[in-house]
Formats: sequence, structure tokens, C-alpha cells
Amino acid sequence: MYPAELVKPMREDLTNIGFEELHTTEAVDNAIAKEGTTLVVVNSVCGCAAANARPGARMSLENAKRPTNLVTVFAGVDREATQQARAHMVPFPPSSPSMALFKDGELVHMLERHHIEGRPAELIAENLMDAYNEHC
Repeated sequence: MYPAELVKPMREDLTNIGFEELHTTEAVDNAIAKEGTTLVVVNSVCGCAAANARPGARMSLENAKRPTNLVTVFAGVDREATQQARAHMVPFPPSSPSMALFKDGELVHMLERHHIEGRPAELIAENLMDAYNEHC
């Protein structure tokens, strides 16, 4: 577990732009089951989350089509919620950061850490926008 004061600004990178934090398995299941599209961001303290994932997620929301719901769990902090979110992302292995787009409870698009690490935020945003344009 990371100290709350360490992760607070990292959480706020997403909550300040409309993401809802999920802290329980029930909250994860309820969010993913919602009608419409749900973007789930598995947040992390790593550098690629700060430099690539969170900025990419933010930029992707400038698209005309957007997910209906925006939610996040924090790896290493929200342990049970993160495990539950990852259970919905099978067959993809657990990775942090990662992003998954669900439509009516079904996984339709996935960005694993290896799609995020070392790639510019603009490319991540473009990837997500393409998914939004197809599924939202």
C-alpha cells in the first residue's frame, strides 16, 4: 500500500476530469455493468502512468464521442477493486497502468502497459479515440 498523501495528486489527475474512483469489488461490478460505455483506468504510481497514461486518458476525452462512464482503480492501493477490474479484463494479464473500454458490460478495447509505456500520450489518446468512435 502506498501512503495516501503520495497517491492523492495521482488520483486527482483523473478525478479532477470526471473519473469516479472505485474502492470495492461491488463498485467495480456495478460500474462495468452499466448500460453504455465505461472506460476503466487502472492507475499507478509508475512514471509511464504520469507521463503517458493519465495525460493520454485526459486528451482522449476531447473527442466528439466519449464513454458514458469514466472510472478508475488504483493499483497498489485499491487492491480488491483492482483485482476485480482485472478479472473483467481477462484474457489480458494484469498490468498497471492499463485502460479498458467496456460496452454494456462487455470488454471491447484494451490498452495494456506495453501499449502505454514508452509511447507518447498523444498516441494513447488517438488509440482511445479510435475505440470511442467505434464503440461509443
